[in-house]
Amino acid sequence: MPRPALRLAAALAALLAGAARADTLIDNVEGVTFDEAGRPEPLVGLVIGTDGRVVQVLHRGEKPSRVDYLVDGKARFLLPGFVDGHAQVMALGFAALTLDLSPAKTLDEALARIAAYAAAHPDRPWVLGRGWDPVKWGAWPRAGDLDRVVSDRPAWLVSADGHAGWANSAALAAAKVGAATAAPLGGRIERQGAAPSGIFHETAMDLVARAVPEPRPEDRDLALAEAQSALLRRGVTTVTDMVTSMADWQAYRRAGDAGRLQLRIIGYAPDAETMSLIGGPGPSPWLYDDKLKFNGLALVLDGKAFSPGAWSKVGGGAPRLNQTQLRNLMSRAGIDRFQVSIEAHGSAAVSAALDAVGELAQTYKGERRWRIEGAEESNRSDLSRFGADVAAVLPPSAGPAAALGEARVRVAFGTGTPSGSGDPFAAVVAASTRADGLPRQQALVAMTVAPAWAAFAEGKVGRLAPGLRADFILVDRDPLLAPVAELAETKVLETWVGGRKVWAADVAAPAATGR
Repeated sequence: MPRPALRLAAALAALLAGAARADTLIDNVEGVTFDEAGRPEPLVGLVIGTDGRVVQVLHRGEKPSRVDYLVDGKARFLLPGFVDGHAQVMALGFAALTLDLSPAKTLDEALARIAAYAAAHPDRPWVLGRGWDPVKWGAWPRAGDLDRVVSDRPAWLVSADGHAGWANSAALAAAKVGAATAAPLGGRIERQGAAPSGIFHETAMDLVARAVPEPRPEDRDLALAEAQSALLRRGVTTVTDMVTSMADWQAYRRAGDAGRLQLRIIGYAPDAETMSLIGGPGPSPWLYDDKLKFNGLALVLDGKAFSPGAWSKVGGGAPRLNQTQLRNLMSRAGIDRFQVSIEAHGSAAVSAALDAVGELAQTYKGERRWRIEGAEESNRSDLSRFGADVAAVLPPSAGPAAALGEARVRVAFGTGTPSGSGDPFAAVVAASTRADGLPRQQALVAMTVAPAWAAFAEGKVGRLAPGLRADFILVDRDPLLAPVAELAETKVLETWVGGRKVWAADVAAPAATGR
């Protein structure tokens, strides 16, 4: 064959290997996947079919079935793609498009960044951002602090943990919030005398947030693109979106229609009305080649753990829903087989959520996989009440994880991004270095197999096995053997979804040769 023809054939092989249009072998790798019970399964290669599903997982000494193309894994380590069990996709995207205050170690540093941002964006009607941390600063800021650098328009900045907001005087005026404004159930307004200080906690954040102009559809499309990029860069191939609005769902559908949806999104609505609008008669089927699905309803029972917003048995906090409201909403979802998630952080909230699940499970038979999200303050007596049909979706640093694991409860991790780093390897470190945390292997299972099960997606993602989607990552070290200090530095080098490389630290195309 002439040399130009050889070059053309090689280029075509590379294209086809990247697009998974013929059986492809990912070779020259070490790796691990997990079985349905979370047991590790070492592997040395992966055969991907033309449909983007796994054909064969190769173990040491095994030969692949006949393949058409070969991709050199360059001796890197292969893992299933991460499944984030609790996230806010659009909030992550908008965080990337607005002011980032996370680097600010002091109030003065934050004010300097805010002033520079406002000067650089004089056309924006509001100054929006997130990431400030009062723990770093040693004190809560006030509206007057913000007025010093932004007085010509409203400014609204969400804290790093997502549970507080900081407004300037113009934002308070735009939201019509004053001394007579009462805090809603489950929220708190910090005050200077009778006047609001500019800091709003939990549900009280809505008093100001509702005055922020709604993003345009094109803004949502851009935010989704930013969120996808951030998640794929971290090795997250499936994300559970716990606040899917109708506008968000439409953005996901636009991306799917245009072929721009690269990762898999599983949505849950924040209220029953939105649930009915999106799902109609029940959960949606998988759409866009298993890229998008709507599962159900996400209820919030209380606020942040170990804060005044948490509903605790030892005092403090109050439920955002009374027991009748909680059961009515669960029933409304259950009748149409929507999955129900209950975010419950404080000990009283966890107990009440488990009470409701136990009662409703008697009415709604069949596998429902009730989700309890948070559960950081769970009493040990309540841990035994998590049954086989209840998924515990916890922050990686949550204390009850090990006790739940010992009780054979399926523990899934959700990073809560953008309220946190969102880095799965940081999550594994946080979980496995606690005295009462999970062993490293279980922590990895809690970021792959378990959250897939918690979202009824175990037949699609979460591990690598014949027939499942070929969603995987290549990283620079073995996360089961790396020292703790090095584990935190693990770098994702490539992310593959459905047998296609969708992100790479090295933008060069993978080498491929015909077989």
